[in-house]
Amino acid sequence: MDSYYLSHLDALEAEAIYVMREVAAEFERPVLLFSGGKDSICLLRLAEKAFRPAHFPFPLLHIDTGHNFAEVIEFRDRRVKALGERLIVRTVDDAIDAGIATEPGGTDKSRNWLQIPTLLHALEEFKFDAAFGGARRDEEKSRAKERFFSFRDEFGQWDPRSQRPELWSVYNTRIHPGEHIRVFPLSNWTELDVWQYIAREKLEIPSIYFSHRREVFQRDGLWMSACELLPLKRGEVIETRSIRFRTVGDILCTAAIESSCSTVQEIIGEVAALKVTERGARADDQVSETSMEDRKREGYF
Repeated sequence: MDSYYLSHLDALEAEAIYVMREVAAEFERPVLLFSGGKDSICLLRLAEKAFRPAHFPFPLLHIDTGHNFAEVIEFRDRRVKALGERLIVRTVDDAIDAGIATEPGGTDKSRNWLQIPTLLHALEEFKFDAAFGGARRDEEKSRAKERFFSFRDEFGQWDPRSQRPELWSVYNTRIHPGEHIRVFPLSNWTELDVWQYIAREKLEIPSIYFSHRREVFQRDGLWMSACELLPLKRGEVIETRSIRFRTVGDILCTAAIESSCSTVQEIIGEVAALKVTERGARADDQVSETSMEDRKREGYF
């Protein structure tokens, strides 16, 4: 009888499913953060494999900045409807109106920081004690400090010195009331792994991940999408170029790259050759070397 070959994607998938089932078994009110981006799309497929034919033992939650790409929101709603799962949406706009968050000054400020109080309020509102996220260690150096289970205190804050050992895939899930755990089943995945998994599973993704013609302008060396939310500064010129997005998020800080990739296989080849991480296309991560870690300490994803 032929021996069964376990590919690296099989191993990553099995590890992630194990983590998701551990959360379902150990926590009372978990939730899965779903933005419509490629990483959370993979989380949905893993949840299907972990829990189908039953419904997921947790709802989905999206923290909507109000500055999202329309293609991603359309995909989010269509995907959730097809799955028949429950989606909770909490918006930064509502958080501002309720006094939970404060709109930053200026004309081109990202709302990524405002996702923090909006998320923390949602976790408190529904008493969620664990939240799945699609973060991966290869994204950014502060991400690499986290483990599968990332402890957050009663203020939702993260302290890298409070990491818990995860020897032999045994996880410490004990928390006090008001505390919660962020869980990252894709921790050991790379951007390339994500795309290879999307190809293997034939997963649908938002159209903006593929090359398309779009009006853009260059700011600080990044191609930004031309829109009314981003007024041009002196010397900036709108051009129409063939671009795609490696990551999706707040339109004010999510940059595109020039690309001709029209298929997932072409994206895989492109990603394998790129020397800049996908976070290099996020303007808010250019503020300082510790910008991501600063946000995470405050409660960011």
